[in-house]
Amino acid sequence: MLGINPIHDRYGFRFWHTPGSFAPLYRPGSLGRFLGWLQCLIQASFTIAGPDYVSMAAGEAENPRKVMPRAYKAVFYRLTAFFVLGSLAVGINVPYDDAELKAAFKEGLAGAAASPYVVAMQRLHIGVLPHIVNAAVLGAAFSAGNSYVYCASRSLYGLALEGKAPRFLTRTARNGVPVYCVLVVLLIALLSFLQLSENSAVVLTWFVQLVTASQLINFSVMSFTYIRFYKALQAQGVDRGSLPHRSWLQPYAAYYALSGTFVMTFVSGYTVFLPGNWDVPNFLFSYTMIAVCPLLFVFWKWFKKTKWVKSHEADLYKDLEEIEEYTRSFVEPPSK
Repeated sequence: MLGINPIHDRYGFRFWHTPGSFAPLYRPGSLGRFLGWLQCLIQASFTIAGPDYVSMAAGEAENPRKVMPRAYKAVFYRLTAFFVLGSLAVGINVPYDDAELKAAFKEGLAGAAASPYVVAMQRLHIGVLPHIVNAAVLGAAFSAGNSYVYCASRSLYGLALEGKAPRFLTRTARNGVPVYCVLVVLLIALLSFLQLSENSAVVLTWFVQLVTASQLINFSVMSFTYIRFYKALQAQGVDRGSLPHRSWLQPYAAYYALSGTFVMTFVSGYTVFLPGNWDVPNFLFSYTMIAVCPLLFVFWKWFKKTKWVKSHEADLYKDLEEIEEYTRSFVEPPSK
C-alpha cells in the first residue's frame, strides 16, 4: 500500500473511497450497505467456530488445569488477530467491485480462485505468491478436516457413552481411539463429493448455511449453559476465584453471546424473504436446524423423563476429588 510492490503503486486506502469500504447488497444506498455488512456478519458466524473445540482436548491432555487455560488464551488471541488483520488487509488491497473477484464468485470457481489474497497479488503482478496461497489453503483445509474429525468423533463417542447413540460406538482401539466413531465421521465427510455434481459455489453455500445455523445454536446453548453454571456457583456460594480458569466480563459476556447468537440464528437466512429471492433449498438449509434442535430436545426430555436442574441442586463437585488428586500427583515430563 506504500508503493513497495512490483508496479510501484502507492494506493494506500484508495479503495476505501473508490468504490468505498462497504459494498451495497440487494438494495442501493445505506440499506444496501447495511445488508452487505449483515451478510459479512453471517459469513463470520460460520468461520469463527474453533475456539470452543479446544475444550474437547481436555480429556486427553496432560495436566489440563495448567495446559488448557494457556491454550484458550493462545487460540483466542491468534484467531482474533488473524480475522481482524485479515479483514483489514483484504479491504485495503482489493476493491469490492474487482472484475476478477466478481467473476470468480459468479462462476463458482473452486479452491483459492476467489480468494481476495490471490486477487490482490495478481493485481500487483506478484507471480509466485498466489501458488503459495493455494498451497496454504490446501494445508489449512487438511488441518481443519483433521481437527473436525477429531472433534466430531469425540462428540459422537461422548453421546454413545451417555446412551444417546448406538452402543457399538463406545468401542475403542488399544490406544483409546474410538475407531467406529472415526469411521462414521469419515463416511459423513464423503458428502463433500457433492461438489462434483453441482456448481461448487451453490453446494458450498448450502453447507455453509446448514453449518452456520448449527453453530449458532451450539453457541447459544453453550452461553445458556454457562449462565446456569454461573447461577449455580452463586447459589452454592462457590467463589469464581477458586476456579483454575476464569473468563472476563462474566456473566455479561455470556448474556451478550446468548443474545447475539440467538438473534443471528434467525437472521442467517434473511435473504430468502427479500422480494424475488425466495428459494426453497436456501430456506430449508438456513432454518431446518432451528426446528430440529428444539424438537429433539423436547422429545428427549419426554422420552427420558428428565427434569431441569435447579441452581442449588446442581452437582458442582462430581469427580472433583479425582481431578485434584491427578493434579497434585502429576509429574512434569523432563524437557527434551
